[in-house]
Amino acid sequence: MVKDAGPEETGGAVGGLPSPRQPTPMREWKPADQVSFTAFYTDRHRPYLRFAYLQLGSDADAEEAVDRTFDAVMDAWQRMLEMDHPEKYAWTILKHRIVDQRRKRKLRPRPMDLMAFEAAVRNSGADPYEVLTDTIQFCAAVRGLTERQRDAVVHVYGLDFTVRQTAAVMGIEESSVRSLLRLARNRLTRRLNLPRGDKKAG
Repeated sequence: MVKDAGPEETGGAVGGLPSPRQPTPMREWKPADQVSFTAFYTDRHRPYLRFAYLQLGSDADAEEAVDRTFDAVMDAWQRMLEMDHPEKYAWTILKHRIVDQRRKRKLRPRPMDLMAFEAAVRNSGADPYEVLTDTIQFCAAVRGLTERQRDAVVHVYGLDFTVRQTAAVMGIEESSVRSLLRLARNRLTRRLNLPRGDKKAG
């Protein structure tokens, strides 16, 4: 089987994509391949667009990044069907296109939806009155998370995705999403020196 590209911890935002080959036009695909691509596009387009918007802060930039993502996915689709985890590969492409769009527009990375990270900290059992007393400190704590931890938090607490939906979009196991959320909550609580409440982290 073809193995997936992209480093595990970063989610594939830098490097890892193989050299492109001349794609077969979609009209020449087997009907089953056309159906599977259409289903993947229908299932992933809106989640990708919502995530890209949080990263880029512009409808136009998000749409362009996602359109270019699906162009690349279409070109690679028949190879992706041979991969163990094609969803993870597609997620890697999206992360690349978001980075490309930032560079094209000369955009600085956004802090994403900080409310999502506030919610994650509160869910860990920290005293809600102690959360976010210093925005600069909080942003620094968020930047201290790994990329995949941030992605998981944004999906679950910012976009209101379920763990199952988040796992599907990111192309990883549900248990991995739960682990990423738990590590993110614990790391944020520790970095912010927050007291833990009675509620246990999930």
